Amino acid sequence: MSLRIALLGTLAHQGPASGYELAKHFDTSVNLVWQARHSQIYPELAKMAQSGAVTVEDAGGGRGRKVYTVTDAGRDEIARWVTAEDPYRSVRNESGLRAFLVTLIPPDEAAAVMRAQEARHGAALDALLKVKDDVAARTAPGSPPFGAYALDLGLRTTRMLQEWAADTAEQLEKRAAASEQTP
Repeated sequence: MSLRIALLGTLAHQGPASGYELAKHFDTSVNLVWQARHSQIYPELAKMAQSGAVTVEDAGGGRGRKVYTVTDAGRDEIARWVTAEDPYRSVRNESGLRAFLVTLIPPDEAAAVMRAQEARHGAALDALLKVKDDVAARTAPGSPPFGAYALDLGLRTTRMLQEWAADTAEQLEKRAAASEQTP
Protein backbone atom coordinates (compact mmCIF):
# COMPACT_ATOMS: atom_id res chain seq x y z
CA MET A 1 0.00 0.00 0.00
CA SER A 2 2.78 2.46 0.80
CA LEU A 3 4.19 2.49 -2.74
CA ARG A 4 0.74 3.46 -3.95
CA ILE A 5 0.52 6.26 -1.38
CA ALA A 6 4.05 7.45 -2.18
CA LEU A 7 3.20 7.63 -5.88
CA LEU A 8 -0.13 9.36 -5.24
CA GLY A 9 1.59 11.88 -2.99
CA THR A 10 4.28 12.57 -5.54
CA LEU A 11 1.67 13.15 -8.23
CA ALA A 12 -0.40 15.31 -5.88
CA HIS A 13 2.63 17.47 -5.19
CA GLN A 14 4.20 17.50 -8.64
CA GLY A 15 1.07 17.58 -10.77
CA PRO A 16 0.40 15.57 -13.92
CA ALA A 17 3.37 13.53 -15.08
CA SER A 18 4.31 10.66 -17.33
CA GLY A 19 5.44 7.43 -15.73
CA TYR A 20 9.02 8.25 -16.68
CA GLU A 21 8.83 11.76 -15.19
CA LEU A 22 7.19 10.42 -12.06
CA ALA A 23 9.83 7.71 -11.66
CA LYS A 24 12.63 10.26 -12.08
CA HIS A 25 11.05 12.63 -9.55
CA PHE A 26 10.43 9.70 -7.22
CA ASP A 27 14.15 8.76 -7.46
CA THR A 28 15.22 12.15 -6.09
CA SER A 29 12.57 12.59 -3.42
CA VAL A 30 10.35 9.87 -1.95
CA ASN A 31 12.88 7.18 -2.84
CA LEU A 32 14.96 8.44 0.09
CA VAL A 33 12.36 6.93 2.45
CA TRP A 34 10.42 4.47 0.32
CA GLN A 35 12.43 2.76 -2.38
CA ALA A 36 10.92 1.41 -5.55
CA ARG A 37 12.29 0.30 -8.88
CA HIS A 38 10.83 1.58 -12.12
CA SER A 39 9.60 -1.97 -12.76
CA GLN A 40 7.42 -1.65 -9.63
CA ILE A 41 6.17 1.85 -10.39
CA TYR A 42 4.55 1.21 -13.79
CA PRO A 43 2.34 -1.70 -12.66
CA GLU A 44 1.25 0.33 -9.63
CA LEU A 45 0.32 3.26 -11.88
CA ALA A 46 -1.86 0.89 -13.93
CA LYS A 47 -3.59 -0.35 -10.74
CA MET A 48 -4.13 3.23 -9.59
CA ALA A 49 -5.71 4.13 -12.94
CA GLN A 50 -7.94 1.07 -12.78
CA SER A 51 -9.12 1.97 -9.26
CA GLY A 52 -9.81 5.61 -10.16
CA ALA A 53 -7.09 7.10 -7.95
CA VAL A 54 -5.50 8.65 -11.05
CA THR A 55 -6.58 9.43 -14.57
CA VAL A 56 -4.39 8.54 -17.50
CA GLU A 57 -4.24 10.28 -20.85
CA ASP A 58 -2.29 9.51 -23.98
CA ALA A 59 0.18 12.38 -24.40
CA GLY A 60 0.26 11.90 -28.15
CA GLY A 61 3.34 11.98 -30.31
CA GLY A 62 3.08 8.30 -31.22
CA ARG A 63 5.47 7.15 -28.50
CA GLY A 64 2.81 5.73 -26.19
CA ARG A 65 3.63 8.29 -23.51
CA LYS A 66 0.90 8.48 -20.88
CA VAL A 67 0.30 11.31 -18.42
CA TYR A 68 -1.10 10.50 -14.97
CA THR A 69 -3.11 12.94 -12.85
CA VAL A 70 -4.24 12.34 -9.28
CA THR A 71 -8.02 12.45 -8.84
CA ASP A 72 -10.09 13.64 -5.88
CA ALA A 73 -10.47 9.97 -4.93
CA GLY A 74 -6.67 9.67 -4.95
CA ARG A 75 -6.31 12.74 -2.75
CA ASP A 76 -8.91 11.30 -0.36
CA GLU A 77 -6.90 8.07 -0.24
CA ILE A 78 -3.76 10.04 0.70
CA ALA A 79 -5.64 11.86 3.48
CA ARG A 80 -7.09 8.60 4.87
CA TRP A 81 -3.66 6.94 4.88
CA VAL A 82 -1.87 9.89 6.52
CA THR A 83 -4.49 10.29 9.25
CA ALA A 84 -5.10 6.58 9.93
CA GLU A 85 -3.81 4.95 13.09
CA ASP A 86 -0.26 3.79 12.51
CA PRO A 87 -0.31 -0.01 12.71
CA TYR A 88 2.69 -1.91 14.02
CA ARG A 89 5.12 -2.58 11.22
CA SER A 90 7.95 -5.02 11.52
CA VAL A 91 11.31 -3.51 10.74
CA ARG A 92 14.25 -5.00 8.89
CA ASN A 93 17.40 -3.15 9.77
CA GLU A 94 20.72 -4.54 8.57
CA SER A 95 22.70 -2.20 10.83
CA GLY A 96 20.71 -3.52 13.79
CA LEU A 97 21.29 -7.13 12.76
CA ARG A 98 25.00 -6.40 12.33
CA ALA A 99 24.99 -4.98 15.88
CA PHE A 100 23.64 -8.30 17.14
CA LEU A 101 26.22 -10.37 15.28
CA VAL A 102 29.38 -8.25 15.28
CA THR A 103 30.58 -9.64 18.63
CA LEU A 104 30.79 -13.10 17.06
CA ILE A 105 33.94 -12.11 15.18
CA PRO A 106 37.28 -11.04 16.68
CA PRO A 107 37.19 -7.49 18.14
CA ASP A 108 39.69 -6.05 15.66
CA GLU A 109 37.63 -7.34 12.71
CA ALA A 110 34.42 -6.21 14.39
CA ALA A 111 35.88 -2.72 14.88
CA ALA A 112 36.79 -2.58 11.17
CA VAL A 113 33.21 -3.58 10.27
CA MET A 114 31.87 -0.78 12.44
CA ARG A 115 34.32 1.77 10.99
CA ALA A 116 33.03 0.76 7.56
CA GLN A 117 29.48 1.32 8.86
CA GLU A 118 30.53 4.74 10.15
CA ALA A 119 31.94 5.62 6.72
CA ARG A 120 28.81 4.34 4.94
CA HIS A 121 26.56 6.43 7.19
CA GLY A 122 28.87 9.41 6.66
CA ALA A 123 28.55 9.05 2.89
CA ALA A 124 24.77 8.76 3.22
CA LEU A 125 24.73 11.89 5.37
CA ASP A 126 26.77 13.77 2.76
CA ALA A 127 24.32 12.68 0.07
CA LEU A 128 21.34 13.81 2.16
CA LEU A 129 22.96 17.18 2.83
CA LYS A 130 23.41 17.60 -0.93
CA VAL A 131 19.75 16.75 -1.46
CA LYS A 132 18.82 19.30 1.21
CA ASP A 133 20.83 21.98 -0.60
CA ASP A 134 19.32 21.02 -3.97
CA VAL A 135 15.78 21.08 -2.57
CA ALA A 136 16.37 24.43 -0.86
CA ALA A 137 17.61 25.90 -4.14
CA ARG A 138 14.39 24.78 -5.91
CA THR A 139 11.93 25.83 -3.18
CA ALA A 140 10.18 29.16 -2.99
CA PRO A 141 11.16 31.17 0.11
CA GLY A 142 8.83 30.66 3.06
CA SER A 143 7.24 27.43 1.86
CA PRO A 144 8.31 24.01 3.15
CA PRO A 145 9.56 21.79 0.32
CA PHE A 146 7.83 18.51 -0.48
CA GLY A 147 9.39 15.92 1.79
CA ALA A 148 11.09 18.43 4.10
CA TYR A 149 10.06 16.61 7.25
CA ALA A 150 11.09 13.24 5.84
CA LEU A 151 14.44 14.73 4.83
CA ASP A 152 14.91 16.07 8.36
CA LEU A 153 14.11 12.60 9.75
CA GLY A 154 16.66 11.08 7.38
CA LEU A 155 19.33 13.60 8.37
CA ARG A 156 18.78 13.07 12.08
CA THR A 157 18.63 9.28 11.79
CA THR A 158 21.72 9.10 9.62
CA ARG A 159 23.70 11.35 11.97
CA MET A 160 22.67 9.15 14.88
CA LEU A 161 23.65 5.97 13.02
CA GLN A 162 27.03 7.44 12.12
CA GLU A 163 27.64 8.40 15.76
CA TRP A 164 26.48 4.97 16.95
CA ALA A 165 28.83 3.18 14.54
CA ALA A 166 31.76 5.38 15.65
CA ASP A 167 31.03 4.75 19.34
CA THR A 168 30.66 1.01 18.76
CA ALA A 169 33.90 0.87 16.76
CA GLU A 170 35.71 2.71 19.55
CA GLN A 171 34.45 0.22 22.14
CA LEU A 172 35.50 -2.70 19.94
CA GLU A 173 38.93 -1.14 19.35
CA LYS A 174 39.38 -0.89 23.12
CA ARG A 175 38.38 -4.56 23.47
CA ALA A 176 40.85 -5.52 20.75
CA ALA A 177 43.65 -3.54 22.42
CA ALA A 178 42.86 -5.12 25.80
CA SER A 179 42.84 -8.64 24.34
CA GLU A 180 46.25 -8.00 22.72
CA GLN A 181 47.71 -7.02 26.11
CA THR A 182 46.32 -10.10 27.86
CA PRO A 183 48.76 -13.03 27.60
